[in-house]
Amino acid sequence: MDPRSERIHKAAAYIKEILDNHGLAPKVGIVLGSGLGRLVEHIEATVTIPYKSIPGFPVSTAIGHKGNFIVGTLSGKTVIAMQGRLHYYEGYDMDTVVLPIRVMKVLGIEYLFVSNAAGGVNTSFHIGDLMIITDHINQIPNPLIGPNLDEFGPRFPDMTRPYDPKLIAMAETIAQEQGIAVRKGVYFACTGPTYETPHEYKYMRIVGADAVGMSTTPEVIVARHADIPVFGVSVITDVAHEDEDSDYVTDGEEIVRQADAAATKMIALFKGVIGRL
Repeated sequence: MDPRSERIHKAAAYIKEILDNHGLAPKVGIVLGSGLGRLVEHIEATVTIPYKSIPGFPVSTAIGHKGNFIVGTLSGKTVIAMQGRLHYYEGYDMDTVVLPIRVMKVLGIEYLFVSNAAGGVNTSFHIGDLMIITDHINQIPNPLIGPNLDEFGPRFPDMTRPYDPKLIAMAETIAQEQGIAVRKGVYFACTGPTYETPHEYKYMRIVGADAVGMSTTPEVIVARHADIPVFGVSVITDVAHEDEDSDYVTDGEEIVRQADAAATKMIALFKGVIGRL
């Protein structure tokens, strides 16, 4: 067996034994970004599985990422939520970054919901906005480079619709019904851990990006490789500053605070869509 596959199945078997003991079989996987972990407070009958307890599993070191799987019921569906994700900038290789998504696939998820705290590149965006992700520009190393894991998907997966149009349409309807203002746009993923320079912001805007962050796209690529429909939301926690002479400084702690402040809207949107699956 491919060592990558062995690692995936060993971790999945450990988690599955725990979930079987609680009669839980997750339908939806959720990845919670920086400062967005409060959604787990809405999950009922929860089981908490720390990453550090799972064989061969890494731990999350990023600000605002607690490092647990939370499993239970949300809007009438069994979900498995990542309370903190793994990033390339933490020093993990790409197989490790996307390991949780493949583990959730083995556990049987049918949908993947991803979230992130992002910088607003679009000049009309404001701090606290929600952006439904319609497409992305990936500048993080592609997690499918290397021998293909045929059990998960094809060598050359289609990425025409990385974010599921039906889920996007459903989310727009729910947002309108609940009076939640949403944007739609393209997410630009870079490696980090540095924040963007003024001219990098300009470049991203020129090539068509609306928001920028350091995550999400590897998870989405692997999910689509495994034919899992994806719904994604960026919470705009800071906005582009292109004046090199200004006093503005991008602050990671402030980004987490802004994400927490906007999390209520994202939670309502996720709960609404999951309830209609």
